[in-house]
Amino acid sequence: MDRVDYAVIGSGPGGYVSAIRAAQLGLKTVVIEKAEVGGVCLNWGCIPTKALLHLGHLYQQVKKETCFRHKEKLEPDLHAMVQHSREVASRLSRGIESLFRKYKVELIRGHAYIEAPGKLHIRQNGEKKDLVAEKICIATGARARELPHIKFSSRVISYREALVPQEIPRRFLVIGAGAIGCEFADFYNCLGSEVTLVEVAKSILPLEEEALSSVLTKAFEERGIRVFVNTTVSRLEENQDGLVAQLDQGGQVFHERFDQALLAVGVVANIEDLGFENTGGFLDKGVIKVDEYCRVSGSRNIFAIGDVIGGKQLAHKASHEGLLAAEVAAGKKVEPLNSLYIPSCIYTNPQIASVGYKESELKTAGIPYEIGSFPFAASGKALALGEAVGFCRIYLHKETGELLGAHLVGPEVTDLISHISLAFTGELSYHEFAHAVAPHPTLAESLFEAVLAAKGRSCNI
Repeated sequence: MDRVDYAVIGSGPGGYVSAIRAAQLGLKTVVIEKAEVGGVCLNWGCIPTKALLHLGHLYQQVKKETCFRHKEKLEPDLHAMVQHSREVASRLSRGIESLFRKYKVELIRGHAYIEAPGKLHIRQNGEKKDLVAEKICIATGARARELPHIKFSSRVISYREALVPQEIPRRFLVIGAGAIGCEFADFYNCLGSEVTLVEVAKSILPLEEEALSSVLTKAFEERGIRVFVNTTVSRLEENQDGLVAQLDQGGQVFHERFDQALLAVGVVANIEDLGFENTGGFLDKGVIKVDEYCRVSGSRNIFAIGDVIGGKQLAHKASHEGLLAAEVAAGKKVEPLNSLYIPSCIYTNPQIASVGYKESELKTAGIPYEIGSFPFAASGKALALGEAVGFCRIYLHKETGELLGAHLVGPEVTDLISHISLAFTGELSYHEFAHAVAPHPTLAESLFEAVLAAKGRSCNI
């Protein structure tokens, strides 16, 4: 029977990082993966969606640019777009396998089942093998959620099918306006679909500040995307001509016809047929309960990371948790992850990014704060790019100048938010930002101007 120090179940953004870090620290490490190396994020989520969105936005940007002639001849090549996104995912997946070889991480293709703490049973190509692992890390991720009255079918698709369309539907319904729903609504609209976006909450992107959601809603509607909030799809019937959706908006019921629908109402943790019941841990609302060091409750040798433990279901969170788990497993002293410092990013046009406290949370906690805001309409770089929609909003502690939160909507803000993430972990404040010199012209200037604006020192608004 083979023996290892650290066995990781799943090779997504949390699993592969955890395995490599464990190997770097001298642990004999294996990864067990039953599907594609890189997991959902790399193969069917973060990476291919961004590749498609980039091409969709580029197509729309050229179409609306007044400085180019013969734009009427420009047409999107759907097959080439999808092929590009798949090639990007494939290249990165191969890159992870190369890293496994570099760090001597063994990759086992198969399905892992935890028979007991420290013991795994692996099904591989019809064969079975047992593996003894001193420490185990569960990184099995999550899958798209269905609704009790709406199930996946050939016309009701998940993000996986939405990534590889054979053709663009004329009438496209998106159920759920979180990050996934909004990004696909954006892409399909770019390629000509008549998109209807439905959200049960009072605004799209309900986890973000409403001011950000409002900017994106306006941008969507100006592009022809119909947005319905406070609305449920109470019935969805299929027929040979497509779909008939019954929409309920505050008691007002109406019906709409669509060719296809994307169900984007969240995810479900992959815990089935895992043997989790044999770990001594327990579940909390469908996800694995862990301590601040990602150890499964009741065990010091079994870890769980990423979507399978809930919280912010983001690839970069999973990766950080993967590092944390590996270092704890190797006996290193580490700092727990502060969820407040995990940035959220949505790659629509305009983009949205946030980290830290929301204003409502500051009010609830009674924390004194000041607001600094700077519009991209006052940014020379944003105007030069033709992308001047949105703003940067910063919250500072009124007495100490401590950075409390940042909420951005506009061009490339998913990159700008890293400045605030670094400032949080470095315990920087208004004073450090005020003395830093931002290069001109850049989009990053807007972030620094927002910090200055909180103290009335911005000279550009």
